[in-house]
Amino acid sequence: MSIIESSSTKQLVKPEPVGIKLSTHQIAPHERVDWLHEVICREYTQLEITSVVDADLSQDFIFYPWEEFQLSIIQSSPLSLRRLPTEPHLTSQNAYFAVMLLSGNYRLEQNGREVLLQPGDMTIYDATRPHQIHCYREASNLIYLAIPRAKLRNRVADIDRCTALRIPGTKGIGFVAANFMHTFATQADQLQTHEFSSLFDQTLDLLALAVTSVRPVNVNLSRSRAASINTIKTFIEQNLQNTGLDTYYIAQHAGLSARYINKLFEEEGTSLIRYVWKRRLENCSRDIKNPVYTNQRISDTAFRWGFNDAAHFSRAFKKQFGSSPSEYKSKQ
Repeated sequence: MSIIESSSTKQLVKPEPVGIKLSTHQIAPHERVDWLHEVICREYTQLEITSVVDADLSQDFIFYPWEEFQLSIIQSSPLSLRRLPTEPHLTSQNAYFAVMLLSGNYRLEQNGREVLLQPGDMTIYDATRPHQIHCYREASNLIYLAIPRAKLRNRVADIDRCTALRIPGTKGIGFVAANFMHTFATQADQLQTHEFSSLFDQTLDLLALAVTSVRPVNVNLSRSRAASINTIKTFIEQNLQNTGLDTYYIAQHAGLSARYINKLFEEEGTSLIRYVWKRRLENCSRDIKNPVYTNQRISDTAFRWGFNDAAHFSRAFKKQFGSSPSEYKSKQ
C-alpha cells in the first residue's frame, strides 16, 4: 500500500516549506498499525510498533521536508516504538532526532540511559542505533527535527554521550532553544522558502548549545577539552568571513598550540583547516540557493565567506557537493 510519494519522487520536485499532512483518521481501524508502520519506516527509521490496540491507534503528522532536514509535528495516542539493530532503511535516515514534548508523556531509552520528558523539555537520540520510545497514558504532542549525523557531530563533540539526556525547557539555553524550535514549527506555514532554510541553521546552532549544556564529563573527553573545542568552533563561526582565519590566528585566539587543536579535530575525524573550509563551503552553498542573492556573482559569495581564490573555491566546492558552483546554482 503506497500512502505517500517515494523519496526518489520527492527529489524530482524542488521542496517548498508546505506541510504534508497525514492522519490515521482516513484509515480503517484494522489497517492503522500497518499504515503507521509504513509512514514511520519511510519518514523516520525502521521501527516496530508495540503495545497498541488497533482500534485505539491515532496519529496525526505534519511533515516539512527540506533538503537534508525534516521538521515534523506529531500528535500521538499512547504507543511504544522499538528500533532494532539494523542498518538505516534510507540514506536520509542516517540522522539524529531532536524531540520536544509539547504535551503528554514521552520516555526514551538508548545507550543504557532512560529519559522522561516533561512538557517543554527536549532530548536527542541516534536514529541508527537501537532505542525504545514510549508515549503512554494519554495523547502526546511532539515536535521532531531530523538532523544529518555529520552536521550535529560537527557541532557537538562526543555527541553519542548526549543521547537520551533531558534538556530542561524551563530555564537557560534549553528554554531559549525549545522556544525557538516551537516558534519555528508553529510558524512554518507562514515562512518563505529562503527564510525556512535559514532558520534551520539557527535552530541547529541553538540545539547544539543546548545539548552541550547537558553533556556529561567522561573519560574520552574531559570538560576542559570539551570546552576548548566548543570555544574554537564558536570562534570559527564568528570569523568565517575573515580571510586571515588560519591555524596560527585560531591558535593565538584560543591560547592553545596548533598541534593540540589539530588533535582535538582529529578525534572528530577531520583537521582544523578542513573543518574551516567545510563550514565556509556550507555557508556558500546556502547563499547560492538563497533567492536574496540571486543576482550576486558566485565569486562574490565565495569572497564574502573567506575564500580569496575563485579557482580554489570552485574545486573545493565541486569536491564537496559533486558539481561546480554554477551547476549547483542552475539546479536550484
